[in-house]
Amino acid sequence: MDDLIRRMDDFIINRNRNINRGFRKLEVWREAINFFVFVKKKLDATNGISFKVKAQIEDSSFSVHSNIAEGYGRRYLKESIQYNSIALASLAENYSQIYALLKAGIVESAWFDEFDSKHYSLENKLINYNKSQVKQLKEKFGWENDYIIKDILETYGDDDTE
Repeated sequence: MDDLIRRMDDFIINRNRNINRGFRKLEVWREAINFFVFVKKKLDATNGISFKVKAQIEDSSFSVHSNIAEGYGRRYLKESIQYNSIALASLAENYSQIYALLKAGIVESAWFDEFDSKHYSLENKLINYNKSQVKQLKEKFGWENDYIIKDILETYGDDDTE
């Protein structure tokens, strides 16, 4: 069954291609879609979360792939970088929301560990994608804005992504 779903997904993603749909080939976008599905399934299966909180968590995870696609569709590197930064902010928001559910005992630690692993992978791919776009912009146009997350570099190092 998984193979059938994968083939169907590939068929949908690869049909009707054009320059504006190029984001579909990005691994980070595909991973963001899968991340949303993972979180959505858990929210649907979990009782004890208010409608408002569920909606906020769903919105933040949905926002990630949406902003990657929108940034790509803007066709300008600076705008793409901006939308990827918004996607990173949505990921941070989502982590905070899910962590609060863990602390409240609403989600179990085993599920949170899987969430954290998926979240960390997606976050690092998005950081690296954004860094590559900043590098491209810097090389082509001499843009002098290094990609530094607001934390002190001594704390996390220059390249804390894996």
